[in-house]
Amino acid sequence: MRNPERQLTNRETMIAMLERLPVGRIATVNQKGFPVIKPVNFLYLDGRIYLHSSTKGEKIEDIQRGSPVCFEVDDPIAYVVAGTSACEASYYYRSILIKGKAAFVKDRDKKVKILGRMMEKYQPEKSDGGMPEEILEKTAVIEILIKEITGKENLG
Repeated sequence: MRNPERQLTNRETMIAMLERLPVGRIATVNQKGFPVIKPVNFLYLDGRIYLHSSTKGEKIEDIQRGSPVCFEVDDPIAYVVAGTSACEASYYYRSILIKGKAAFVKDRDKKVKILGRMMEKYQPEKSDGGMPEEILEKTAVIEILIKEITGKENLG
């Protein structure tokens, strides 16, 4: 890291961010070799990242081909207005970058559990409504096995 004083090393802080933040971004490498990044809702559970998706699409194809993945979350804290020079402007933030391997959750019970936990995170008042089979069949649950996790922060 170019600025080691900005390295976020507190694991509890990183886990709290992964549990709290609503949107992350998954990056894959497409068939033409280009990186592709997409915003997603996600769940951090038992040391892994989970997200749901349609069973079709570019990210699904990339994962099926064995593309490595990156996952990113950021927590924008405050914009610092410039004083007399634009160079004085800054941003206070925390961010996490995860490198890993993605796989599809095939086990039906595990899939239902993950989707239920996602509902608890995003819409707790509707989390006990069950999961219709026809929806379950059209929904992919992706599990990211974390190989490396790094964090960065600028808190002023």
